[in-house]
Amino acid sequence: MQFGFSAPFRGPLANAEDIRALAQRAEELNFDVLTVADHIVVPQTIGANYPYSETGEFAWTADGSTDCMEQFTLLAWLAAATTSIRLLTSVIVVPHRNPLFMAKSLATTDKLSNGRVLVGCGTGWMREEFEALNIEDFDARGRVTDEYIRVMKALWTQDRADFHGEFIDFSGVASDPKPVQKPHPPIWIGGESMPAIRRTAALGDTWYPFGTNPKFRMDTIDTYVARRDLLFAEAARVGRDPGTIGLAYNCAFYSETPQERPDGTRLAFTGSPEDRAADIAALEEAGVTTMILNLTSNDRSQMMERLQAFGEEVRPLLGD
Repeated sequence: MQFGFSAPFRGPLANAEDIRALAQRAEELNFDVLTVADHIVVPQTIGANYPYSETGEFAWTADGSTDCMEQFTLLAWLAAATTSIRLLTSVIVVPHRNPLFMAKSLATTDKLSNGRVLVGCGTGWMREEFEALNIEDFDARGRVTDEYIRVMKALWTQDRADFHGEFIDFSGVASDPKPVQKPHPPIWIGGESMPAIRRTAALGDTWYPFGTNPKFRMDTIDTYVARRDLLFAEAARVGRDPGTIGLAYNCAFYSETPQERPDGTRLAFTGSPEDRAADIAALEEAGVTTMILNLTSNDRSQMMERLQAFGEEVRPLLGD
């Protein structure tokens, strides 16, 4: 099992000194992945449709903070600040950027990082951000995402790419340098819905769900496996070997403090090192090979302590 966490991208630790220190300490502790989130703008008024909270309220609305580093810039900066850890966009809101730009930028960062980029892709959820960016057809974002992923793959794998789609049309376009990773940086598809599952089966190298979506809750091994089996069935339906799809999992509720479900049972991935290690081992048994942990803190010393505690108290119990 490989493990990762989110690099600071907003709040008091979103500065060069703290980000560099945390990223380099992560490498010393043998973490495998750093994730970078994505928002270009944060409108003042946001509807209650955030998919990863019980109420639909977006946390940034509540705390009033709108600072957020730009994803592609931070990704490239982290490539220079680190030497071995992989760098995951978690996730790109794909419709927000031109796919030719994304292909070029990600290939450049992959080359400069010696092949460490992982391309997490999502459709986005915030209508107001789409409108602020003058991307009018929010309801077409799923089709746009699928097409933009195909555009990037074409540019990464063809010397002179042709593409004729619903949203993008070009002929004989060169986009060099190509990525180090062949045929291209791995595509991780974020999301838990059936459209995300179909997108993974059709276009993804790895399925990357979040466990906190109330509509598709995956806060137990059993609920994760049930959703995974839907993915495997969809892959088989479209003629793809399910074994060719990697499995990752983002655990936003990971905590050293025991948490309870409404029925009073312990929430998975919370509690003692032994309990957390047992849950992670069960997830690994279900096929997951990369787990992103919530180790975030607004205090640098505390976040360092959380990184070290995982490395010293939990990971040795897994026999890695």
